[in-house]
Parts: sequence; C-alpha cells; structure tokens
Amino acid sequence: GYFGCRTADGRFDPERFAAQARTPQVRMIEIKMSQGAKPGHGGILPKHKVTKEIAETRGILMGEDCISPSRHSAFSTPVELMHFIAQLRELSGGKPVGFKFCLGHPWEFMGIAKAMLETGILPDFIVVDGKEGGTGAAPVEFTDHIGVPMREGLLFVHNTLVGLNLRDKIKLGASGKIVSAFDIASVLAIGADWANSARGFMFAIGCIQSQSCHTNKCPTGVATQDTLRQRALVVPDKAQRVFNFHRNTLKALAEMLAAAGLDHPSQLSAKHLVRRMSATEIKLFSQLHVFLKPGELLTGEVNGEFYSRMWQMARADSFEPNEAAAA
Repeated sequence: GYFGCRTADGRFDPERFAAQARTPQVRMIEIKMSQGAKPGHGGILPKHKVTKEIAETRGILMGEDCISPSRHSAFSTPVELMHFIAQLRELSGGKPVGFKFCLGHPWEFMGIAKAMLETGILPDFIVVDGKEGGTGAAPVEFTDHIGVPMREGLLFVHNTLVGLNLRDKIKLGASGKIVSAFDIASVLAIGADWANSARGFMFAIGCIQSQSCHTNKCPTGVATQDTLRQRALVVPDKAQRVFNFHRNTLKALAEMLAAAGLDHPSQLSAKHLVRRMSATEIKLFSQLHVFLKPGELLTGEVNGEFYSRMWQMARADSFEPNEAAAA
C-alpha cells in the first residue's frame, strides 16, 4: 500500500519515500511482498478503525476502508523488483533494503534469484514468512491451505542462495509462529541469521487469539481503536510483561546453547536437530533434508531433481514458469 510514501491514488511516491526514509529512526527498508497468513490476498483496515492519526500517518482518507492491495504497482517481474530495491536504496541514502514474503510456487523465488544474477542487484536481507504467520483477520481457507510453511520455505530459500554462491552476501530472517527459545534455535539451525517473533509478544500484552482483529472489538484492547476497549490494555503493566518475556526467552536460548556446548547462536546447524521417524528410528535434520553445496545451481550438478527442475522453470523476466521446462 506504500503507506506514508504514496500518491493520492495509492501508487509509490519517490519524493515522499525519500523524505521519510532518510530520517534517523529509519534503520532499514523492508518491501512486504506477502503476509504469511494471507499470501497473495492483501488486506483491509475497515473505515471504522481509521482514526485521524492513522489517516495522516498512512496518507489515506478517513471514512473509507483502507485497502492493502494483493500486489505491488511499482514492479511486476523479478527484474523490476531488483530495480525497485536499487531505487529504494538510493532514495534512502544507502540504507539496507530487503523484502519479506511467504513462499508460494518455488519457481517464483528462483526467478527472483535469477534476476539477482542478471542485474547484479542484491537485497541486503530476505525475511521468509510462513503460512502459519499470524493475523486474526486472515480468511480461514488461506490460513489452512495457502502458502508454504515457514521452515520449508526458509530451507528452500537458504538452499537456493547457497546454490548460487549468494548466501554469504544476503542475510536471512525467519518469521511465522515463533514464540519460544527452541523455536528461535530451530530456525537458526536450518539457515536463518535471525528470527522475528510477534506472536509471543502479542500474548505478553494480552492477546487471547479471539480472531476479532478486523472487527474493532478486540476483548483485550490489543487490536482496537475503540478508546473504551483500549482501557483493558494497561501500558505500565503490559510493558513489564513484554520486557520479562523478552529477557527470559533470550536467557532460555542462551541456556540451550550452553547445554549443546555452543558459544553463539550462529554455531547452530542442522546436525543439532533430531526428528523421530518411527518408534525405532530417529534422524538428524542434516540427514533428513537436502542441503545444496555452494554453486551447485550454477554448475548444473544439483543434488536433487526438485531443485534442478524448479531452477529450469524459473524466469527472471516473469513470475510465471518457463512452460517448456514445466511440460
């Protein structure tokens, strides 16, 4: 929706973006390509939730539903996305620029990867969201059936970048139903550089997952602009709870690392995770999953038919698959 940097008709406004992005409190720029709970869907902030402050901040009108489109108007192909990243980097004065998405068709991300190679433009970071990502306003059918789960998506993105010798140039974040210290450790072990956690903090301030975010009738005052209902959220009390949750989660992660004989989260790898396959068999994640070697996709000697086929189907000039390879 380009909120805060949009024209009157909702398109991207470079001048407004530059003015906002160059302020000191903006440290990095993230292009949101899809939200985990509703990939490819977009969203709506109903007009009864649009306050004067929200309208001024987003650059929208009061008294009208605020529509987040299901697609971007600033680009429509992988190559155009790379050029948009370069434009945002220049307009922001060189600040880190990346994108967040929930993986859909595998060839779509590989098309983005091909565009990186073709243009020489790289994002500074990529955040992989998962279909289990949260919002109580998501359609149930999307929550249940659309998008790739975060861990499978993360492993695919990590492998693709490794296979192109790009992994050391791009940081990877993971987002989607991450709550506990073990959740954090598990995504770091399979390729993430960091973890984004929203759900746990929502619980800490009182969210009970009533799934009424879009109604303006949140019973605990978390997701509402109703001033009466907001009184249920007592800021001094909730702030302490959020602080405690954050501190204790990181303490638990440190203790888990120490128990594994590690000094830093970056030392976690797939060999530290184990899954029970049956009553008599367990496997390390390093045995269970395919992990590409550096440069495999470039040489064509790919470990696994799936990655090879998806790479052949990917196009830098379109998110649609290469039909010849798909046949």
